[in-house]
Amino acid sequence: MSMTGGNDNGPVDTETPLPTTRRRRKKSSVWEHFTIEEVSGGCTRACCKLCKQTFAYSSGSKIAGTSHLKRHIALGSCPKIKYQNKLALASVAKSDGDTPDPPKRRYRSSGFSSVFDQDQSYVNLARMIIVHEYPLDMVEHPAFVAFVQSLQPQFKMVDVSTIEGEVLSLYQKEKQNLMQAFVTIPGRISLTIGLWTTSQTLGYICLTGQFIDSDWKLHRRMLSFMMVSSPHSENALSEAIGVSLSDWNMKSKLFTITLDNNCSSHDIYSANLRDHLSNKNMLMLKGQLFVVRCYANILNVIAEDVIASIHGIIYNIRESIKFVKASPAREEKFAEIALQLEILSTKALSLDVTTQWNTTYLMLVAALEYKRAFNFLETCDDNYNEAPSADDWMKVEVVCTYLKLLYDSANVVMATADPTANIFFHEAWKVLVELNSATLSDDTMVSGIANEMHEKFDKYWKDCSLILALAVVMDPRFKIKLVEFSFSKVYGADSARYVKLVDDSIHELYLEYVAQPLPLTPAYVDQGEANHINGNDSNVPTVDGLQDFDMYLSELSVNQPSKPEIDQYLEESLVPRIQDFDILNWWKLNYLKYPTLSKMARDILAIPVSMVSTGCSIFSSGTGSRVLDEYRSSLRPETVEALFCAKDWLQYLPTMAEPPSTAIVKMEI
Repeated sequence: MSMTGGNDNGPVDTETPLPTTRRRRKKSSVWEHFTIEEVSGGCTRACCKLCKQTFAYSSGSKIAGTSHLKRHIALGSCPKIKYQNKLALASVAKSDGDTPDPPKRRYRSSGFSSVFDQDQSYVNLARMIIVHEYPLDMVEHPAFVAFVQSLQPQFKMVDVSTIEGEVLSLYQKEKQNLMQAFVTIPGRISLTIGLWTTSQTLGYICLTGQFIDSDWKLHRRMLSFMMVSSPHSENALSEAIGVSLSDWNMKSKLFTITLDNNCSSHDIYSANLRDHLSNKNMLMLKGQLFVVRCYANILNVIAEDVIASIHGIIYNIRESIKFVKASPAREEKFAEIALQLEILSTKALSLDVTTQWNTTYLMLVAALEYKRAFNFLETCDDNYNEAPSADDWMKVEVVCTYLKLLYDSANVVMATADPTANIFFHEAWKVLVELNSATLSDDTMVSGIANEMHEKFDKYWKDCSLILALAVVMDPRFKIKLVEFSFSKVYGADSARYVKLVDDSIHELYLEYVAQPLPLTPAYVDQGEANHINGNDSNVPTVDGLQDFDMYLSELSVNQPSKPEIDQYLEESLVPRIQDFDILNWWKLNYLKYPTLSKMARDILAIPVSMVSTGCSIFSSGTGSRVLDEYRSSLRPETVEALFCAKDWLQYLPTMAEPPSTAIVKMEI
């Protein structure tokens, strides 16, 4: 009997042609996104290939239409398509910078906005590892491999050696780009040197360069992260500097080198580095400005020494705070005592972080306000016996008075948007004057603490006061006038001699810039840029018929030479001290007026008086010496250097989603 000839086998006859009917109807483009799945009772459902949601399709002989399936795709109901559309919109917005028109609703879209690129994915993976400091062997972690495969099955995961090669390749590419940019630096570059130690006897020296570009923007870039077998040996620093300067072709551009407390000036002057540069006439002012001491580091060293001098008292205060905070009941009892004693402090008790001296200072300041409450607590709670004595509280009070000097000074530096060298003179002389006064106190406790602080800070002042003074002279709001005022406070009747030293040095340095213009920065370049900044173009001939007048002015300037730029600058009135004064922008607008002096200002203002990078804490112990973790210590030295340097460079690229919040901006030389 034919299966199609009668109605006796209704269910069979109905079921047989149904697939044929579906095949006919599956010409719709909807089926690019759906599959048919059998369910119980002879029913079928349409399953979305992207989000796996299912929809009714057939129930026995009745077939649902595809309109609801089209709506799922076309109207963006599918969450996967909605997410992919967002990515596509973001990509368009990034490429042209404008808000794109809403995409047309097309349900034929496959959902992928771009073609998969295996090589670019390797580069992106290397960038991710560098920027976020992930271990190289994460590419072999099963969970990470599974995650990546779930996102893109076509991606072929690499092994550790391959991704290491990608990291090195990316490092070399970015280094070449940076070297090309360095060629056009109009001024000199100043270095900072940081030491990194490992659990082995090996160590690393980190060299970072700071400079001001042709647009008068301040930049800081890591130049090398070099392994040395004995980082504290006599020649280690000078050898590392020499190698780095040669590698980056910067020997003729070196201006100053900033060190922390862990580096010895002798190390820099050894191995004939200074002699080599001096013989080549590469060091300015006979090398008097060559070595700079880190201001943040001296603040930290002094603060830590003062804190260490009362470590026993600080231990008791820590234990007292721990006792109070051990339970809610104790905190409530302590609050009741404070209320009973009418202590109206708004400061909250908190424990410090031992590696951040500012937190110790804030802990002590808060504890001082509750000293009566701690003393009372000891009389009414037999479990508590850590209260400092009256003499102890007096020592804490004196220590906090002078820690506040360092704390406030550090915060001023951290709060400065552009950490140019001119801001440090103000802070240093104010601290020195306060310490000078404290050493003369009749209170032996005050004078004893002040003398310890003064000894170290006075040495810093003697080493760096000339550099700091020259930098503030380049600030048109102060010039030599602030030096005269502050030196009268520091040196008293003998101040004129020290002011003359600064004045002589600034004039001598200016003459060196007049006699030895910086390489690759001819005067006509600056003149052209300055004219452009002021809306003029010196290459466009005048057409007002006064060429004879121009010749007359030229002859007049030859016969009656004007004052040197430095004297003209110093004799002019001070610029008003407005709140948001931008010193770099001032020199940018005035370097046509002072073409030679502006070159000198560019180099001086770029001196990194503080080694602490913007965004980092200035209060950390050992600002220049850090410890390399066990994992990175196990890597090859060239890989460690690539990871550190590339991370520093990549953060300034426009392709990075979240550039650093720093006043030292992306380089546009």
